[in-house]
Amino acid sequence: MKTEAEKQALRTVIIDAARELFIHQGVEAVTMRAIATRIGYSATSLYLYFSDKEQLLRAVVDSDVLKLAQALQSTLSIDDPLQRFLQFAQHYVQFALTNPNHYRMMFMTQHPPCDPTLSSIEQNNPEQDAYSQLIGVVSSAYAAGIFKPAFTDATLIAQTVWAAMHGLCSLQINMAEDAWINWRPLETRIDCMVQMCTHGLLKEAQHE
Repeated sequence: MKTEAEKQALRTVIIDAARELFIHQGVEAVTMRAIATRIGYSATSLYLYFSDKEQLLRAVVDSDVLKLAQALQSTLSIDDPLQRFLQFAQHYVQFALTNPNHYRMMFMTQHPPCDPTLSSIEQNNPEQDAYSQLIGVVSSAYAAGIFKPAFTDATLIAQTVWAAMHGLCSLQINMAEDAWINWRPLETRIDCMVQMCTHGLLKEAQHE
């Protein structure tokens, strides 16, 4: 018999092992038996915690989405909408590069689309949903009038900025050690990305 704390600890071990196998072998190739073998348990033991691989996959993604939202939560309390916008981007990149396997699982590993009806994450809840946080941060910056008049769709701005952040993160995670490319220093690339996004989006007065 395990205590509740022991059950939660084992559940975390299962999720961590599954994440590792999913990102390196592909979701389709990984079996519940392989995950059980990875942690030294029987497949039967895993079924006490997850009814099937689909439920386990959902738990892995949900735990990573929640972890990302928690990492970004502190930026939401910043009063100035421009600084909130800039700090959100910085924290996002920092999370991705500090937690590369979590990031790979969410955004760089092929898996079925998220189904809000099956997820433990409450959609549009800024305490749990990082995408909702992004939309909120950009929408408040848009409402404050910091963007150029040509940009009239806050959601489009958010999704475009996200694409820029993701591009930097995914290249760093997958190709940082690639000797074929003469990479400029990471901090320099992050600063350049932020400068390019802000100079393209913000009114000139915001740069002063």
